[in-house]
This record gives sequence, structure tokens and C-alpha cells, in this order.
Amino acid sequence: MAQPRRTGTVTALRERPQGQVEVELDGAPWRLVPADAVVRAELRVGRRLDRETARTLARELRRARAVGIAVQALRYRDRSRRSLEERLASRAVRPDAGEAALEALERAGIVDDARVAGTRARALAERGYGDAAIRFDLERQGISGELVERAVAALEPERARARRLVGLRGAGPRTARWLAGRGFDAEAVEEALGAPFAADG
Repeated sequence: MAQPRRTGTVTALRERPQGQVEVELDGAPWRLVPADAVVRAELRVGRRLDRETARTLARELRRARAVGIAVQALRYRDRSRRSLEERLASRAVRPDAGEAALEALERAGIVDDARVAGTRARALAERGYGDAAIRFDLERQGISGELVERAVAALEPERARARRLVGLRGAGPRTARWLAGRGFDAEAVEEALGAPFAADG
């Protein structure tokens, strides 16, 4: 995003829809700016928009744009920090602006890798996945190893899940292969089905 270049004195700040503020310089409309950027750049009526203030405003505009992109990406589902970093990079957001935006969203609790890990782990467990598959999925999303292990540890034990799935699908070699293919540990499969079935195929 280009740095604001015009200098002058702020003569009015007018609230506009969707969290925007119209900034007036020297009695003439200048541009619409997110209200958050106005506050963080400390713009106020009577303040001169000099080069230093313009640089601060440009930095806040880049951060505001990054926040907007991240929030839009979170509109339909929770995402990990790394997923959002990749989204911001793909939209040519400067790393410093992306970092500032994500830190602000983390402080607000909007971005929370622990929550993402727990929610995703439970969803995968409910869909019949074993611990290994759940770990792989969470690691692929950039969740830290500590949070992955915490999320997996909070699940119903893998062996209990395997027994329940055997109860639904029936005991047999096909179920053994299905469980193994969905990331269940060999010992969990063996206990749920019995050694002959677990070893089959």
C-alpha cells in the first residue's frame, strides 16, 4: 500500500459507514481511513500531517489491511496462525504488517491455535480418525507439537473410539484395514478387533 504523500493540517474527521473516517486536510476532503488507523496514528483535528505522521499512518493502514484480510479468511471457519500467514503472504501483505495484525488478533482471542487444534481434533475424531491421522492434519496446518499433543490428549482414548467404530462397522478384516487407513494405532486396532483380524491384509 502506498504511503500517504500529501502533507497538511487535519481540519476535520468525519465518521462514515463501515468503520471508516473521512480525513479532511486544509479544508478539503483527503481520503477515507479505517477508524482504527486514525486512532493508532493519533490523527486529530489541528494536527499536522507531516512526514513522520504520514509514515505512521501508512504503517497503520498496512496493518488495518492485513487485519481485514485475516478476518475475511476467518469468516467461515477458524484457521491457524500459519494458515493466516500464508493467506496474507499470498495477498502481498508486508511481513511486519502481517505480524502486527496477527498479534493483535491473537490478543483479542480471534486467532487461537489452541482452540483451532482442539476443535479440529474433536471434529476428526468424531469422523472416525485415529490419533496419527489427527496429528498429521494438525501439524500440516502449522499447529505446534505441544498444542497438537494437548489436543489429542483431550480426546476420548483412541482404543475406546476404535471399539465404538468396530461396534458400528462390525469385526472383520475390512474394518481392520479401514481403521488402520484412518490412522488408528495397530495396538488399538488389535484390541478392538482381536489379533487375527488386526494382522489380516
